[in-house]
Amino acid sequence: MGQMSFTPVESLDEDAARQELARLADILLKANAAYHQDDAPVMSDAEFDALKQRNAEIEQLFPNLKRSDSPSELVGAAPSDGFSKVTHEISMLSLANAFDAQDIVDFDQRIRKYLGLSDEDDLSYTAEPKIDGLSLSLRYEEGALVQAATRGDGRVGEKVTANAETVNDIPGKIANAPKLLEVRGEVYMAHDDFGALNARQAETGGKTFANPRNAAAGSLRQLDSEVTRARPLRFFAYAWGAVSEPFAKTQFEAIKKLKSFGFQTNPLTITCRNTEEMLQHYARIEAQRATLGYDIDGVVYKVDDLGLQGRLGFRSTTPRWAVAHKFPAELAWTRLESIDIQVGRTGALSPVARLSPVTVGGVVVSNATLHNEDYIAGRDNKGDLIRDGKDIRVGDWVQVYRAGDVIPKIADLDLSKRPDGAERYVFPETCPQCQSAAVREVGDAVRRCTGGLICPAQAVEKLKHFVSRPAFDIEGLGTKQVEQFYADGWIAEPADIFTLRDRYGAGMQQLKNREGWGEKSASKLFDAIDEKRKVPLGRFLYSLGIRHVGEAASNLLARHYGTYDALDRAMDAATEMNGDAWEDLLSIDGVGEVMATSLVTTMTQASEKASIERLVRQLDVQEAVRPMASESPVTGKTVVFTGTLEKMTRAEAKARAESLGAKVSGSVSSKTDILVAGPGAGSKAKKASELGVETIDEDGWLELIEGA
Repeated sequence: MGQMSFTPVESLDEDAARQELARLADILLKANAAYHQDDAPVMSDAEFDALKQRNAEIEQLFPNLKRSDSPSELVGAAPSDGFSKVTHEISMLSLANAFDAQDIVDFDQRIRKYLGLSDEDDLSYTAEPKIDGLSLSLRYEEGALVQAATRGDGRVGEKVTANAETVNDIPGKIANAPKLLEVRGEVYMAHDDFGALNARQAETGGKTFANPRNAAAGSLRQLDSEVTRARPLRFFAYAWGAVSEPFAKTQFEAIKKLKSFGFQTNPLTITCRNTEEMLQHYARIEAQRATLGYDIDGVVYKVDDLGLQGRLGFRSTTPRWAVAHKFPAELAWTRLESIDIQVGRTGALSPVARLSPVTVGGVVVSNATLHNEDYIAGRDNKGDLIRDGKDIRVGDWVQVYRAGDVIPKIADLDLSKRPDGAERYVFPETCPQCQSAAVREVGDAVRRCTGGLICPAQAVEKLKHFVSRPAFDIEGLGTKQVEQFYADGWIAEPADIFTLRDRYGAGMQQLKNREGWGEKSASKLFDAIDEKRKVPLGRFLYSLGIRHVGEAASNLLARHYGTYDALDRAMDAATEMNGDAWEDLLSIDGVGEVMATSLVTTMTQASEKASIERLVRQLDVQEAVRPMASESPVTGKTVVFTGTLEKMTRAEAKARAESLGAKVSGSVSSKTDILVAGPGAGSKAKKASELGVETIDEDGWLELIEGA
């Protein structure tokens, strides 16, 4: 990615970062559904993963800009309605991604820092090819296969047991296994089998597939298992989920154990003693890529010691102890046919290049992002020239690269092929949706529609967010229905959803009489809406779509305030952005001024507050349930860590405190119960002393929680 002509993450200012995050969030959800639900990706896995990586890098640099619909919270997609659903006992998470050698060095350094290890301490990893297929979890009880499920959204997958039983590489019974064992791996299709399948499909007039991954996913997710049986599917085992008893001490031993159970495991899996050996194996695998006979899109590294994996734990969607080292992106040249403007939920006007379709890495590309008006004009957010100052015009011959974007990017353009008469692109100053003025504030890289609630694009996008899976997730009320109801004037704000039965359940204009609806489907929708009236505070807060307040932040705020009434009162008290309520909000570990300002502004602005209150009257917003630990001496207490911890890292200390039911704050206030001060404690220790807050050292903390 570094050689491409786009603004590096480290060069983004806050406004440019905000615009980039908006663009990423807008396109990733569609690509995610296309890949996981439709088995028809609009880009390669490397492209998608690299885009998530860019999003994560921006969020790390600007943590307060994390959006409510952040792509970093995505794992797979919701299961298809065609299959019964399976809740994974242990979530099937995705992997963080790396794109170059420095990323791997950084990964190793993060692991060592978290574990408190020096560069001289031994730390081994496994390295294995990353198969480009469909993730599958196989549940064995008493050695017999009882259930097979796709990843789905990571928490809930599709039950495909009958189909999995037709795959030769998946044994129906295994000997000498734990009483319960969930074997996880990848369903894939070999190159030769893929070519033969497409030939047969073409001969019979059936559907041909764009690549082996699509063929494997489409074959495994057939409603008729006999169709699956006729498809040449394979399976590599590389991990496990729920297990009744440990069966290995290291990742490598576990892989060998899976092989002994009768599963195919990848012969290129090895252990590495350091990053140099990891990168050497990456180079070996990359050199063999074209001759392996199956698709891979990178190499996966995992901390080998399972005890260390347990200490490292997980982020919200990825394990800390593993990373996927992706292969480089690809390039292609094509013609720019037109430039369209899309309007997002926050009013941002985002230009999109419509291209003559071109195949890049096995995926047909017809769109590319153009970021903003400066990017089109050949400037970055600071006004410096990019692409040597070459502006982009309709008709240009452009070089497209797929380094991870759902909508790829333009790397360069060939002026020698520019058509005569091609005119400079003039960015619109009015919204194409509502004709309101589109203004660009000083320092902002994005031009935004000022129409607010009168802009149909913004209103519809807010409603789509409200009914999205992490928000209210109302069965039967998706993007299509929201657009339909909004266009017909049936809903204009979230509260309207919960009055649909009263307004359109009876009378002259009834939902059941509309095209595409019937009495049963209408009743089912009304019931589904009513089932969502009871909602957890965190989910409710996330559903509001407040800028910079993502799913994780919403749950964090919910745990801090406990109830909606308490949150509402606190926001009213913090209106002036000062005082105790404001300081209390900022004291929450993970909440900064940008997020706090957005939250308070949204919840106290007259029209927004009125809309939220109308919604609350339709709901039963549940009190947040904080994690409780039985007989914990710190349950319910607010703890602040400061200074240097010598026996555990700060991240481990925070995770341990929260697991015991404590609330970890980033600053000392009158509500702080305990300050854990290591060497180098400064202003926080002084403030704690002034407030009379109990202060203990690291040994005292460990003694306090010993045995809890």
